[in-house]
Amino acid sequence: MKCANITLGENVEIDPSTSFNNVIIGDHVKIAKRCSLFGGPATILSIGNFSYVGMNTIINGFAAAVTIGTNVSIAQNVNIMADSGPNASPSLQRIFPLEKAAITIGNHCWIGASAIIMPAVQLGNYCIVAANSYVNTSFPPYSIIGGTPAKLIRTLSSIEINLLLSDDKIS
Repeated sequence: MKCANITLGENVEIDPSTSFNNVIIGDHVKIAKRCSLFGGPATILSIGNFSYVGMNTIINGFAAAVTIGTNVSIAQNVNIMADSGPNASPSLQRIFPLEKAAITIGNHCWIGASAIIMPAVQLGNYCIVAANSYVNTSFPPYSIIGGTPAKLIRTLSSIEINLLLSDDKIS
């Protein structure tokens, strides 16, 4: 692996079995075993402060930018990909062109185990993605989503949102 464009914040913990390149990783981030995290030379992958990435997770930001906010919890076996398609088959690409688009995961999001997040998805702050979900569309803040493809299950209530926001003032 060619190592370049790596910026690590303070108190970052990355398991030695994880590979990463073209990344900016904020302060107090923890990355578990056997992850693959990479951006491209022009599309640096960014992970915000106090975030966690669970084992066996792949975050591919090579073809387009992937931005992950602060306090984001990503469970194990998650796949976040900024590009998708039959990249080895020019013939199939005539029918199914490669899709390349940026992904943004807002602050305080929780991505459940084995979720897949496709190109062009934007998740607002405090979104929750159920385990095993296939997310191919964007959702606003405070959404709880799940399924294949992911759909809105519900929006956090005003009481829940007030509780979350009051907690922000403490930290």
